[in-house]
Formats: sequence, structure tokens, C-alpha cells
Amino acid sequence: MEILTEKKNKNIGYEPILEGIPDWPVYQLSKNRKEFLEEVTDRAIEEIRLIRPSRKQLIDELETTVFREQNRMKRNRWRVDPKDEASFWSSIKNELIELSNKTPEEAGKREEELLRTIVSRYAKEIAGDFKPSSYKFAREVTKFWFKRLLNGARVKKFGAFFRNQYTLQDKIHIVGKVKMLRSLAKQGTVVMVPTHFSNLDSILIGWVIHSLGLPAFLYGAGLNLFNISMFAYFMNSLGAYKVDRRKKNLPYLETLKMYSTLALQKGAHSLFFPGGTRSRSGMIEKQLKMGLLSTAVEAQRNVFMESSDEKPRKIFVVPVTLNYHFVLEAPDLIEDYLQSKGQDRYFPEQDNYGSFQLLKFMFKFFTKGSSISVSIGAGLDVMGNYVDEDGNSLDANGKVIEAKEYFMTNGLVTIDKQREHEYTRMLAQKIVTEYHRINRVFASHLVAFVAFEMLMRKYPTLDLFGFLRLPEEEMEIPYEEFRAVFKRVRKEIYRLADEGKIHHATHVKGKTDIVIRRGLENVGIFHLKRPLLKNKQGNIITQDLNVLYYYHNRLAGYALEKLI
Repeated sequence: MEILTEKKNKNIGYEPILEGIPDWPVYQLSKNRKEFLEEVTDRAIEEIRLIRPSRKQLIDELETTVFREQNRMKRNRWRVDPKDEASFWSSIKNELIELSNKTPEEAGKREEELLRTIVSRYAKEIAGDFKPSSYKFAREVTKFWFKRLLNGARVKKFGAFFRNQYTLQDKIHIVGKVKMLRSLAKQGTVVMVPTHFSNLDSILIGWVIHSLGLPAFLYGAGLNLFNISMFAYFMNSLGAYKVDRRKKNLPYLETLKMYSTLALQKGAHSLFFPGGTRSRSGMIEKQLKMGLLSTAVEAQRNVFMESSDEKPRKIFVVPVTLNYHFVLEAPDLIEDYLQSKGQDRYFPEQDNYGSFQLLKFMFKFFTKGSSISVSIGAGLDVMGNYVDEDGNSLDANGKVIEAKEYFMTNGLVTIDKQREHEYTRMLAQKIVTEYHRINRVFASHLVAFVAFEMLMRKYPTLDLFGFLRLPEEEMEIPYEEFRAVFKRVRKEIYRLADEGKIHHATHVKGKTDIVIRRGLENVGIFHLKRPLLKNKQGNIITQDLNVLYYYHNRLAGYALEKLI
């Protein structure tokens, strides 16, 4: 697997692919923010009117939107919500009631005005506000404090806090198709689609983008992050656009999709988490949200349709997996998952971590020996075909194919929503496959998987929930038994890696006892109750079975349980 080797200087990372911030597409969008939001509003209204063409359908939709928004305010208010929400939606409701007193012509005109008012408000609420000065400041602050924390941890002396002996590259390992990513970003528009485990993911990916010499990406960041003041500052500085998953009404969803579609059309590299929210189970995502993902397909069709260039700009999708030894929110996330397992319901974004807790967590992370890796996958076109470093789409046999032809009917590029829905489904399936293929196994993942499966085998008559209700005091695995099974499962990981079906960190190789010790030291390292550790007798025990299940789930889907 390609590792960070292209850089000339360890301390500066890669050379920027664009000289200055004024050349960045995200800056151009921000510079023309008013015109861009007007275009988003106009195009979103066009889409809504296609979906709800009659007056009755539009009125019903507006009434439904008001009802849902007022219900949301009663049941699930967030600190980041606008102060005037109650008065705004109350006035819209009153306006809708007054329509019955107007003539059909007056009412029709007013309905259109109300729709525009709502969509325009949503567009402004969603929009990011990238500012070069704020971006530079946020970038330098992040680099400064991360480096100082890291150096203070490694050298163990107070003065080391102010030296530059160690870099973030020592702590955060970027592996995979780095060279290809940089090449594709020069030729077209990149959509980066990472796995999503923690609220720290956005800041981590922001640092990776900068480290690789890429211009700033547009972020589709969950609005819940803006409840945390520290995250709100960084997200705003990076120009993140806000995604509020509490809002399920048509005007909001179409406005959000149009914002993403037009930004991609205009060449702005973008990032969003297609899983939609953090993985509650700890598993790599298997089901992706189609909404924002479909905007890449629509934007590519529009580029092909509107461009007169012989070789129109292409949109490339790059899967990324984030690999942690631990996740700060794991205890809350797995509790959420277990409470709702088997039910198809929306997960409310509840964050019990304010700025102080997150700062404390980051200090712990950078003052311990644990690390993170970021695995960059191969580039895809919007149909899920692999592309080469020149951006050419490839079929299953590696033969160059013309992506534009996927959108053509009788020799012309056409709009076909059903066809594009199928392309989005194909793309989502390919991303999930790539997530599992580029997943990078850590020793902590391996010890958690082996221990949980071995413990479950002791109680074959119990289902998952019955097993998880057992007291932790009854959970103990003799070390030699654990060691034997660990070696067997690790050997299978090696085999899968040889077949290109998974990757593993270099620290997974080596003497078995050393690798096991490293895994035990790192799994859930900052939780009050450790999911896995040795007792005085040298045997393997757990202090929190639920959290152990969470970390075990990182290796679900590879049929490793057959080896236990």
C-alpha cells in the first residue's frame, strides 16, 4: 500500500497543487456567495415545482413543512438553531391560513413567494462562509497545538512543548492512493467520501487535505457539530456547509441537494460522510444515504450536458477509511445502537461532549503513544467504475470507456432520473466494497474481535442481548487460549491482505505476544472502563462488554468468526 512518500520535506508535507487561495474553487464560490445562493434558490424551486406541480400539492407541501418545523422546535431544539425560528414559522403558518381569503390569482402568487422565502432561508442556513484569513488562522492554530502536544508527549520535558522535533505525520499516517488523489484533483473535481466514526473526523480530514497539498474542500458537516463552540469556529472557518438531519421536508432536502450539485458543477472539491451520521455500531458502513451521493451523479450529467469542451471536467469519487484505536463517543454510540437494533428509525444526534471534553480528549490522544491512519482509496467515476491516474474511466477488464455515454440517449445527453438513481445505487455499493477493501486493521481491532467472539462462544444458547446482559465478572479468557486463536485469525488477515481484500497496519506483524500487548494497551485507551485488559493472573478480561462489542464490530463482514 502506497505510504506518504512523495513529499520532499517531512515537516511541510506535499507541495500545493494550486499556488494561492484565490485559485481555489471554494474561494470563488465564497467570493460570489450572493449570486451562488440565488442560483441555488432558483434551481431548487424548479425541482420542487416538478415534484409538486399542482397548487394543491404545493400548499399541502408548505403546510407539511410548517408542521414538521414547529414540531421539531418543540421536541428537539439545538443551541445552534436561529433565534427567530418560532416567529418565522408562525408567520408562514399565518400566511398560509390567509390564502383562503385571497383570489386564486393572488393566492397562487403568494404561494410562490412563500416557497421562495422558505427555500432562500434554507439556502442561507446551509451555506458555508469560507474566509481566507479565518482559514489560515484555523489551519495554523491546529498545526501549532497538535505539534506542541505531540512533542511534549514524546520528549517528556516541559521545554519540548515548544520544539518541532516531531510532526503530525509521525502520529497520523496517510496511506493508499495519495498520488492518484493529487492527480485527480488537478484534472477534475474530487468528492471525498470517508467513513464516519467520531466528531473528530471532520478536523482530521481537514488536516489531511491540507497536508496533501490540496485546496480546501467544501464540507457537508452535521449541524450538531456547530453546537460545540470549538467545532463551530473551525467548521465556519473552513467554509463547511451545514446538514441538518432533523429536517426531512421536501423544500429543505431539495435545497441541500441543489447546493451540493451546483458547487460540484462549479468545480468545488467536496467532502461528505455518505453514511449520514456516525456509525453507532462501530461497523464500517454498509448502507449509504443516497441524497448527497446522488448530487455527484446529477452534477456530472449537468457538466456533460452544458459543457462544449471536447473533454468535459469529470467528477471523481474517492473513498477514505479512518482508522482509530479508540472512539471518544463509543459508549454512547453503542448504547444508541443496541437500543434501536432491528428498528428502522432515525438516530438523533446527541452529543454529550462540549469543547472542554474534546480539548481534554485531544490532549490525551497527543500525549499517548496511540495513532491514527487514513486510508485513501482508488478514484471512481460517478457510476462506480475505477479510473486511472489520468482520470479515464475503466471497465472490469481495465479497458478505457467513455463516461459521457452513460448519460446519452440517441446520441444526446439527457435527464433520466430513474437511470441516475440506478447509477447512484451502483456508486454506493462500490464505495461500501472499497471501504472494506481499504480498511486497515489495527492490533486493537484484532484483540477486540477475537476476545468478543471467544466470550460469546462460551454461551452458545444466548442471543446477543442475552449475552450482553451477563456480568463482566464472568468474562475471562485464559491467555494461552486467546493467544492461539489470535494467531489463527491474524494469519487469515494476512491471507485476505494478500488477496487485496483488506489491509493491516505494520504493527500487526511481529511477535504474537508483543502485538497482543500493543492491542490491549490501545483498545479503548481513554474510556473509564476498559473494554479489554489483563488481570493479575495474566488472563484476558473486560470491564465493559458493550464497548468491547463496539470495537469488535470493526472487523465484522470478513467471515473471521468461522476461525474462532
